[in-house]
Amino acid sequence: MGFNADFDERVNTELRFVQLTPPGSACSVVIGPGTTDMVPGTQRIQVVVPSAAEARQHLLDQAVTASDITPLEWGTFVYFSDPDGNQWALQELPAVPPTLPSESSASS
Repeated sequence: MGFNADFDERVNTELRFVQLTPPGSACSVVIGPGTTDMVPGTQRIQVVVPSAAEARQHLLDQAVTASDITPLEWGTFVYFSDPDGNQWALQELPAVPPTLPSESSASS
């Protein structure tokens, strides 16, 4: 998915800390043995992407099985599972309508 590998260190025999940041994001994902008590394959992770269609195509180009695009009121989604079986949801946020001048002054 084009994540930047910010940090990857085996802290000790029981902990490997891997920090990944999606392109253009200020938020990171941390993975690795010892970072959670969850069993591999049981995590559900959601990441916001600029374009669900482009993210899906990137996954398909990398031979990753991805769902069809699912449009919902709160965004457009693509789903896939990583090799450990963890489930990922990639969300393209819906367009936010511009605020009308009367709405912005009403909240002041």
